Amino acid sequence: MNFIMKNKKKHFLRWIIGIFVALVIIDVGVTLYFYKVACIRNDSPVTQVATVSKNYHLVQDFDKLSVKTETIKNGGLKLDAWYVPATVATNKTVIVVHGFRQDKSAMRQYGELFHQLGYNVLMPDNRAAGDSQGKFISYGYKDKTDVIAWAKMLTQQNSQVHITLFGLSMGAATVMMASDQPDLPSSVKNIIEDCGYSSVWSEITYQGWSGYHVPAFPIVYSVSAENAIRQGWFFQQASSTSALAKDKLPILLIHGGTDTYVPTKMVYENYKAVKKGTPKELLIVKGAAHARSFETDPTLYRSTVSKFMMKYNPVK
Repeated sequence: MNFIMKNKKKHFLRWIIGIFVALVIIDVGVTLYFYKVACIRNDSPVTQVATVSKNYHLVQDFDKLSVKTETIKNGGLKLDAWYVPATVATNKTVIVVHGFRQDKSAMRQYGELFHQLGYNVLMPDNRAAGDSQGKFISYGYKDKTDVIAWAKMLTQQNSQVHITLFGLSMGAATVMMASDQPDLPSSVKNIIEDCGYSSVWSEITYQGWSGYHVPAFPIVYSVSAENAIRQGWFFQQASSTSALAKDKLPILLIHGGTDTYVPTKMVYENYKAVKKGTPKELLIVKGAAHARSFETDPTLYRSTVSKFMMKYNPVK
């Protein structure tokens, strides 16, 4: 009888171990798949402003401008940007930062907006995008150091420069995360973020469930751990709200009222997180989907941005 019981226990233990090993194998496979989707460079063609868009004329106008290519090295990577000088010479410059799986070419409508408002414009390719080097997408965590490096370059070229950081989606999270960094040069005077997420963890958890019905545990935890192995940081470490709690720079937060990619509720979290006493403004564009606020209501968007710029980094 004892022999039979021991044999049953062995079979049960093997069954449990077998299930555990199978689950680990499945988790590893799913983790590697989602890591590739979320964090590995993909040079597929970038979606551009549609020809039927209200803002397509801005893209056409931008394409007529004289564009200079700038390069820097940061974090061992060669990074590329377009620089467009203002029509009338000025010390005021806007750094325009693109979103997830975009590149600088997708930001031409914003580049033209600031050019028309009288600013010099610098439009970088994030690491792992466009003409910049890099294999891994860092959701703003490492990109913030690149934005700071670009700001330092502009400051070295012109000690009188006053800089605005503007970012869209992932670029918005990037400029928010840059806001509390001790090495951000004092030449940076204000920030405009459009549809940025509150944290990388919150956004990827949300995307995992809304897009794939993948729960945070164990998959997102596993993908975050994979990221720590490959890039050296966990998703929980990259937080816009944590940075904004220390931000002293005036900030304009913009979001589409019907954004379901970076849910609109996140802009309220970001707005609330801004350090007490720091000037802040909020624009919710009714009916605008993700990264479509400017195209949904160009007049409101332009006037809001213009007024904010005239307050905190005016062209004289």
